Amino acid sequence: MDIHQDLATIALQEARLRFKGFDEETAWTLGCLLRSSATARGAAVVIEVRLARETVFFHAMPGTAPANADWARRKRNTVELLHRSSYAIGLAMQKEDSSLEKKMGLPPRDYASHGGSFPIAVEGVGCIGVVTVSGLPQREDHQLVVQALAALTGVPVQDITLK
Repeated sequence: MDIHQDLATIALQEARLRFKGFDEETAWTLGCLLRSSATARGAAVVIEVRLARETVFFHAMPGTAPANADWARRKRNTVELLHRSSYAIGLAMQKEDSSLEKKMGLPPRDYASHGGSFPIAVEGVGCIGVVTVSGLPQREDHQLVVQALAALTGVPVQDITLK
């Protein structure tokens, strides 16, 4: 894994994975797609979709623990504050040999810069919510979310996949 290449790819993901519109029905579709994808992989994850800081979809699959929901909360807090993918933020912190606590004074108990949370953006509007997955290694959490967003936005996933 090359941090510079991954950061460039994630920037491309953030630029391209935008919806024309997004509402509670779309959130339900996204949450169910993530659940189906995780089930097909034999993975147990927590899935959360939020709009305007309100949870509109939450599912904890059998095999997850309360810690997974807490990780999702911490990653989601980071994306809600910074409007960037939690994985991109984590890689940037790693590249700078820093942390959210050192750089911004954010307590690690409430903010995590680990992969799996991604801004929900609408064309011409910007970030209106967050989708988060927790339960897999962080790069896999991130990729699970990106694949679902690509499917729903019509972006060919092979054009934006981390190498």
